[in-house]
Amino acid sequence: MRLIYIFIFTIFFTLEVFGEGTIPYELDAKLKSIHLNQNNYSIHIQEVGSNNPIASWNSHKQRAPASVIKLLTIYSGLLELGYDYRWETKFYHTGYIRNGVLKGDLYVKASGDPTLKTADIAPIVSQIKSAGIKKILGNIVIDRTIFDIPNRNNSGFDRHKYSPYNAMPDALMFNKRKSTICVTTRGRRVRINKDVPDQSYKIINKLKIVNGSCRRGRSWPRVGIKTDNSGHSTITLSGKLSKKCGKRTICKVVGRPYRAFYYALKNDLKSRGVQFKGGLKIKKIPKKATYLFSHKSDRLEDVISVIAKKSDNLMARQLMLTLGATQYPTPSTPYKSRKAIERILNQYNILERGTTYIANGSGLSRESKLTAQSLANLLEHGAMNYGQRWMNTLSIAGIDGTIRRRFRYSSVRGRAWMKTGTIRRVANIAGYVEGISGQKYVVVVLVNDKMSARYGRKLANTVIEWVADTL
Repeated sequence: MRLIYIFIFTIFFTLEVFGEGTIPYELDAKLKSIHLNQNNYSIHIQEVGSNNPIASWNSHKQRAPASVIKLLTIYSGLLELGYDYRWETKFYHTGYIRNGVLKGDLYVKASGDPTLKTADIAPIVSQIKSAGIKKILGNIVIDRTIFDIPNRNNSGFDRHKYSPYNAMPDALMFNKRKSTICVTTRGRRVRINKDVPDQSYKIINKLKIVNGSCRRGRSWPRVGIKTDNSGHSTITLSGKLSKKCGKRTICKVVGRPYRAFYYALKNDLKSRGVQFKGGLKIKKIPKKATYLFSHKSDRLEDVISVIAKKSDNLMARQLMLTLGATQYPTPSTPYKSRKAIERILNQYNILERGTTYIANGSGLSRESKLTAQSLANLLEHGAMNYGQRWMNTLSIAGIDGTIRRRFRYSSVRGRAWMKTGTIRRVANIAGYVEGISGQKYVVVVLVNDKMSARYGRKLANTVIEWVADTL
């Protein structure tokens, strides 16, 4: 009799179609009203700690992941480096220091630190002064040899090539490659300032300050950008801007980050009384150089949280290249980095063999591929080995990250930890959902369909809310 009940329950609870997998009948009934081709999405639901999926629909089919592939990048980073890892930008000198004068060059050994920013310049200069240096007779030399990558400002993924999300990685990353320009109106006059005194790009002001409200065609400058073969850019600000607009901040990817770092360092040295009249050189540190000090980045736990919650493409690229440098002899390359992530994850049998391609670790690619099963394996491994601490690095439903507005007024609020991924014809989400029982479930929904923008989120929300309210 017990076997009959089990048989009846199985027939009632699951739907099997053409070997594509199983979906619970109750959930399938909810999904039928959503106008998506069932062949174009994958759904995987599994209780954390269980080997048996509750739903497994097209789980082994390759999909374009968009930004959910960042889960592979950040989790392999965690496995390889640990929560407390910090990048170190090391400073050396050649020659000697005597009576406060460095008779030689100041060297900067880049490490790929994705967090280096303007606020770090002051403590760096303080350490230079603490080393007894009041005057530098040589050059500032930057060693970027840890990475071997194309020297490009942007990925060119789409038509918004100067937008920060398109920024390309660099061994000496600074301010995430962003150049920030502040435009402030003062009556009929306008003041334009750079956040960093970066002389590698120039600004041409053709703005016309006008009366009227700060709306429509009077609310923002038009921005035109031209970049030459050496990476030097010219930014032209034009159009009408109301004098009532006050301050406008423009962030664009227009320059080389190592140049911006150099100019920021040079400016702070001067303002704090360290004389320097040399220039910028790019070359490898000689073996005879003398170590001075290291500047350390934020902790990896903080970095992967930013990557996951804010879907930071550049930081993901930087981390991926760092993994290439830890797994293989330097310099790290995109190829070595791909293989590094695969090698790290395959140690734990996370990736389905022959189904994964990682283009750049960020998801800003149409070539990347993975399966829902691989993501489910990763999420299961993460929950079992790192628990809630790992889950909290992901976006929390209705609270923060890319799903802070999603599920805000839903029963799912505060009960789902997810990573999203969206590009044209792709709408994906993967992570954890707490069921009504209090048990946590791995949930992966990958939608690759021409109607993804219209119905992909609806499908995913339906699945997530069903898990939260039913299981």
